[in-house]
Amino acid sequence: MTDKQTNNISFDELPQLDDFKSLLLNNTPMLDVRAPIEFSQGAFPASQNIPLMNDAEREAVGKQYKNVGHDEAVNLGHQLVSGDTKQQRVDLWQSFFEKNPDCVLYCFRGGMRSKITQQWIYQQSGKVIPRIRGGYKAMRRYLIDELEQSSKHIQPIMLGGRTGIGKTLLLQKITMMVDLEGLFHHRGSVFGKHVDPQPSQIDIENTLSIELLKHREQKHLNLLFEDEAANIGSRRIPELLFEKFKQSPLILLEADTQSRVDITFQEYIIEALAEHQKFSGEEQGWYNWSIYLNECFDKIQRRLGGVRYQSLKTLLADALDIQLKTGNSEHHKTWIESLLVDYYDPMYDYQLSKKQERVIFKGERESVVEFLAQRYQLI
Repeated sequence: MTDKQTNNISFDELPQLDDFKSLLLNNTPMLDVRAPIEFSQGAFPASQNIPLMNDAEREAVGKQYKNVGHDEAVNLGHQLVSGDTKQQRVDLWQSFFEKNPDCVLYCFRGGMRSKITQQWIYQQSGKVIPRIRGGYKAMRRYLIDELEQSSKHIQPIMLGGRTGIGKTLLLQKITMMVDLEGLFHHRGSVFGKHVDPQPSQIDIENTLSIELLKHREQKHLNLLFEDEAANIGSRRIPELLFEKFKQSPLILLEADTQSRVDITFQEYIIEALAEHQKFSGEEQGWYNWSIYLNECFDKIQRRLGGVRYQSLKTLLADALDIQLKTGNSEHHKTWIESLLVDYYDPMYDYQLSKKQERVIFKGERESVVEFLAQRYQLI
């Protein structure tokens, strides 16, 4: 295709949509035709990547554009994506559209790549699929602006408490909340990493912006968040939102040490091992998980101090050995309790000392849920 007119429809006539709010609130399926490397750096939750050009093709066209110019770059693109290659990609797009008849598509700026995709789909099926005006860049800008607006207008209520106290479990009882650790795909502590990587910083910001936008649309301005550090894993909470968190009322969840040990055991031992084994197989998963636990202790060795570090590593080694030989994992609770009481609790006490003036309520789970319902109408 070398001209703008094909099959009685022109590039200029192809439909575009720019009601970003409706697209996002309705979870409209989106076809991202950018190269995989672009998609990996940031996309939208309802999008699927079926590229017009793969990474190598995009790089070659980019070099051609830089060295020779626009027209030659376009010609090279059509040479690289032609014949069977072109047909395979059009078939994949058409399959996506058949499964998602209300979908839209986008490239980076809503330009040639999304226009060509529209054209080729129309040529094969006669269907005209809208593209996002301004592409990924325009919708990303919209989400950045909306995240800023949300940060100004929502009224966060922060849920604090000692490590392992079950803050996430309480959050899941509330509709008007945002689960940051879920969005960030990380449990928050040095032991909180999942097997598969965290989403990109941009993906997290996009997803967070959409979730806050949905709450605002439902007039949910009081929202419950877990009290977190500025970073969750290797990703950061957007600065404007985090500043709002630091000025917001704080509710402290309380529980006895044994309950905290049991919750931590469920997350660090039962769920984490199952996750590793699902990802890598039973034997390799066990090995990877045991190595991971040891690496977590190594990361905090300096803060633990030499004696306590060696003691905890010995307790971990004994627990792993018993579990491997007998299948009994209960011995992990010994090092978990020591880690919670002797390592995490002093850090928590220090951090809490700087937030005491923000504390408005403290209590066990049911009391906190009742307080949230009565004081803030959180359900």
